[in-house]
Amino acid sequence: MLSTYKIEINPTNYQIWLLNRHIGGSRWAYNLFLEMNQRRYEDGYHYMNAYEFSKWFNRDYLPANPEDDWIKDLYAKSVKQAFIDADTAMKRFFKHLSRYPHFRSWKRGQGSYYFVKNGKQQLIQAERYRIKLPKLGWVRLKEYGYLPTNAQRFVIKQGRIKHHAGRYYLTCVVEQADSVQRNLTGASIGIDLGIKDFAILSNGLVYRNQNKSSRMKRLRRQLRRLQRKHSRQYLAFKVRKQKEGKSATDLNLAKTRRRMQRLYQRLQNIQKDYQNKMISAMVITKPRWIALEDLNVKGMLKNRHLAKAISYQGFYNFRIRLITKCQQLGIPVHLTNRFEPTSKICHHCGAKKVDLKLSDRIYRCVVCGHVADRDMNAALNIRDTENFELAY
Repeated sequence: MLSTYKIEINPTNYQIWLLNRHIGGSRWAYNLFLEMNQRRYEDGYHYMNAYEFSKWFNRDYLPANPEDDWIKDLYAKSVKQAFIDADTAMKRFFKHLSRYPHFRSWKRGQGSYYFVKNGKQQLIQAERYRIKLPKLGWVRLKEYGYLPTNAQRFVIKQGRIKHHAGRYYLTCVVEQADSVQRNLTGASIGIDLGIKDFAILSNGLVYRNQNKSSRMKRLRRQLRRLQRKHSRQYLAFKVRKQKEGKSATDLNLAKTRRRMQRLYQRLQNIQKDYQNKMISAMVITKPRWIALEDLNVKGMLKNRHLAKAISYQGFYNFRIRLITKCQQLGIPVHLTNRFEPTSKICHHCGAKKVDLKLSDRIYRCVVCGHVADRDMNAALNIRDTENFELAY
């Protein structure tokens, strides 16, 4: 079984310089792949995939462009992986799965430092507080004891280091033994996601919408102020650059942008921690299955009155984390059909209330007289419906 571990690292100043070189080289190689294939398309030549481009790069491009020989000082696997990433993005574009890939910049999509285990005999050494990486040596970890260190049971296959908001994060893919399947003896759980409350469970638990808390409102207020400040600084920078050339305000822009990135990261971490705790509380009860509604989030965002509130909730991230955790523990996940009228059906008698409005928070059945909370009634229907698909 392959598992992913993400941890923040604490590199030295020299290692930071090396990491920035490798990340910059990865960005340069990614952009070169896109540029050359774009030129070949305009000239009528065939498309070169990553492996063909790598051969051409070493045999033809570097001898003809000796000023780019600095790329040989970098870790070769990281440069080649940049070609593979660009090739993957292009093939997704050919299959109409995504848009045409953008060129990477130092502001957005910087790239990453990639490392890999080359053979069966080679091992990527890891200890409680550090890990040994190619070209970097021993790199200290900020969290001790999280990354597995037993080389006989855990094998680090590959990984990446990315830079985000002034920090460096290591992501490792570790091969380990399959987890022991537990006996699922708990009650099944149905989850109804919403805006008023984030999640209403069929067992009666209600997880509040954390975006309504004073803490999150204060952070988002700070973010709005920084965004306005950044906009003013950018307009002033453009005016001064036209009159005086390069201006010192670009340093202020970088500082404000860094503060915005840190606030974004803090909001993301709060949401991730909240969802992870919620999922852990669900799976620890060993339910026979967990049922979740297959929401059409893209269609829901078209409602301009609720789009911001829906985007803040992070429904898709919650679904991915829940499915991943349940797959590790062997818990089935039922995805209820998105067209199933779970809110309109009475869980007590099965009658359908066609004229139910979004403002009706209490469900009152006109057939049997059953009265229940609207979201709790939907959670029970999601748990017991037979119109579902398995998530994995």
